[in-house]
Amino acid sequence: MKLYDAKGAPNPRRTRIFLAEKGIELPIEQVDIMAKQHKTPEFTAINPLQRLPALVLDDGTVICESLAICRYFEALRPEPPLFGQGPKEIGLTEMWSRRVENNLFATVAQVFRHLHPAMQELEVPQVPAWAEANRPRVFEFLGILDRQLAEHEFIAGERYSIADITAQVTVDFMKVPKLVVPEDLVNVKRWHAAVSARPSAKA
Repeated sequence: MKLYDAKGAPNPRRTRIFLAEKGIELPIEQVDIMAKQHKTPEFTAINPLQRLPALVLDDGTVICESLAICRYFEALRPEPPLFGQGPKEIGLTEMWSRRVENNLFATVAQVFRHLHPAMQELEVPQVPAWAEANRPRVFEFLGILDRQLAEHEFIAGERYSIADITAQVTVDFMKVPKLVVPEDLVNVKRWHAAVSARPSAKA
């Protein structure tokens, strides 16, 4: 089994944090996105979409997409449960995971991909107007998240979950496109300090 990873990219980091929370270690091979190693014939044979991370199982099966890889390991090692436990918690975790993915992770990604100079050769064409259209959406959702965190320790409730991992990675990545969590979002800041103090945050 081998995990193809890309240091610095938010999607692979989601998987690394998840694995750290599970206490799972496995062989990792780094793929340099800025050097376009993900576009080589060798990696394209592993993932034709040329994206990271990618997990190659011992039988040659390839699982791509960070959340799909996380679900594989959740089934392999259910404890601690990071996708929820019991129907209600599983439903709420899935709801908040999708909300964070669609309304925070994706919008921050669009600002980064369509404005950052480092992405000029990888995001063709860059559309700066699309980046600017997504900028206010980032802060709108952070406000919603702040109200949720005013009532709960973690995003989906009282248990750390995949929703927290996705949001944590996104908030950390926000500094690259120079997006800053507003000072008045005290609950988001409290939560971010707490998840950043977890040993898995170093992954």
